[in-house]
Amino acid sequence: MKMKNRLVIKIVVLLMLACMAAPVASFAVDIQTTVTKDTLKKKKQSESNKYLTAKEAYKVIKENAAEVLFIDVRTVAEVEFVGWAPSVDAVIPYMTNDFDEWDEKKHRYQKVINGDFPIIFEELVAAKGFNKNTPIIFICRSGTRSGKAATLATKLGYTQAYTVVDGFEGAKAKDGIHKGHRVVNGWKNSGAPWSYKLDGNKILFNQ
Repeated sequence: MKMKNRLVIKIVVLLMLACMAAPVASFAVDIQTTVTKDTLKKKKQSESNKYLTAKEAYKVIKENAAEVLFIDVRTVAEVEFVGWAPSVDAVIPYMTNDFDEWDEKKHRYQKVINGDFPIIFEELVAAKGFNKNTPIIFICRSGTRSGKAATLATKLGYTQAYTVVDGFEGAKAKDGIHKGHRVVNGWKNSGAPWSYKLDGNKILFNQ
């Protein structure tokens, strides 16, 4: 209950700031990408059909921070222990861990969809003074959950929902001394800024 109250307070503060801010008139952001749907595994494809690499996403955010919404959809534990991009506007987990269910195939706890994700997401958009034509960039570990988040945003009517296809950690190396480790690409391996120091005000999760 305490966590839920903190979340409500954060959302209220964001809404108050949005009311005080001048409205955003338009979003003339030039977003360039080298990624096409046919180059991606099906699990990384999104109904939005808008894709970015981590390097491309960083360039867009660096040049248009005030006009783009950047959302990390990993679990809070991932963000805390693996690190994050300080430039994210919010951490809203698309899925959470179910510690009562073990996945024998993947050797980890099962993940379940966060039913509050759409509500918190749309409250954030409103609080920031953005609209359904705002460029929104979703990032997760390696591009699967962010693709699903972009699909959800598209179904909610958002026209520019992008997914970072290599995610924060990137893909696993297939050979060499780092085989099986996520060192190939991704935000963390691209030279983009990242940190272990979090901003609690950006973690919008009520559990």
